[in-house]
Amino acid sequence: MGEGDPTPLGYVRTPSGGPADLTFDGGRPLLAGEAVDLPLTAADVVRLRPFDGVRVQWPEGREGALETVLGLASAGVPVHAADVPAWAERADPGLTSLLTSWTPAEPPRRSPGGSGSPRVAGAEPVRSVRDLRREEHSLRLRRHAFANPAGQGATPAGQGVASGRTVPKVSVVMSSKRPGLLGSALAQIARQRHVEAEVLLGLHGFPASHEDVRRAVADFPLPLTVIEAGEDVPFGEVLNRAAAKASGDEIAKWDDDDWYSPEHLSDLLLARAYSGADIVGTAAEFFYLEPLDVTIRRTDYTSEIWSDHVAGGTIFLARAKFQEIGGFEGVARGVDAQFLKTAHAAGARIYRTQGLGYVLRRSLAAAHTWQLPLAHFLRVAANQWRGFRPSRILEAS
Repeated sequence: MGEGDPTPLGYVRTPSGGPADLTFDGGRPLLAGEAVDLPLTAADVVRLRPFDGVRVQWPEGREGALETVLGLASAGVPVHAADVPAWAERADPGLTSLLTSWTPAEPPRRSPGGSGSPRVAGAEPVRSVRDLRREEHSLRLRRHAFANPAGQGATPAGQGVASGRTVPKVSVVMSSKRPGLLGSALAQIARQRHVEAEVLLGLHGFPASHEDVRRAVADFPLPLTVIEAGEDVPFGEVLNRAAAKASGDEIAKWDDDDWYSPEHLSDLLLARAYSGADIVGTAAEFFYLEPLDVTIRRTDYTSEIWSDHVAGGTIFLARAKFQEIGGFEGVARGVDAQFLKTAHAAGARIYRTQGLGYVLRRSLAAAHTWQLPLAHFLRVAANQWRGFRPSRILEAS
């Protein structure tokens, strides 16, 4: 995409204003009362970021209407409509369904003192789930707009198989010390949409003959290469040995104990397409604190921005760039952080996209290479729920 094209870059999680209107004057779109030209530009979208959403008031004619709506959708603007004219529904039934599926919710009521919901000292302000529902809608819209050839901007490879575009081959690299988790991890990779995936699996400290491994591999329908490594081999070295067997154009790091949406890989491809980044990954937003049976969401890591940090279990880049950077450091801990640090120092552009389709599992600190106590996650939580409560984007059963 060009520098001036509208993208989700700069998406605002919590808007400061109410809904704006998209109206038309003689076929020319007006956004929040200001006339704009087509195609839309990034500058047109920046002005809309503070609004809760954009409400479509359909024109009598058809000229420019769908192009404007799809242009806004591709930029992550939460567009909605009370109804859709028959001609628009015939032209794009998928868009029709999305536009009428969401409307901005009323702001949560605050106490007479104006303090709102109570929160733990030092934590992020407690957020209503209205912002979460709004962002889920934004993501579904941008997926649709980029997959639709009538949308504004180029469709990235792998988005919209029906369009006849080449489906990218992604090499998923995973190292595991926990054979009991492999069945779940591989099942999540098997359900990835809009990509062709292969798995390079490093078994760290146990053999391929392990019963859990044999069961997980037998049920896996995609190409799979297994690499065995002793327990004494550093984690980063296991990942590198696995990555050396990759045949895909893309490298995606995958953690065996986390949860991923069925469109995790295609969402990362989408983010790279509209950002032009060398490396993309998600924000670390959702955490399942297993010993407490609690899910938290943290929002202190802004998404849809350029950054030097993404969630380590979501690192995604071209295989050629991975090789150019030199792969992972052969260390036992801090592998993801060191890789990103090295890449950033070498001039790689890193983009952090939304984290709605990713949940990190946290057990006791000693069980993780990233060692933080559970209390830390409770302190930084903007939302907290009992049980496993991911975003709807995860499509958990």
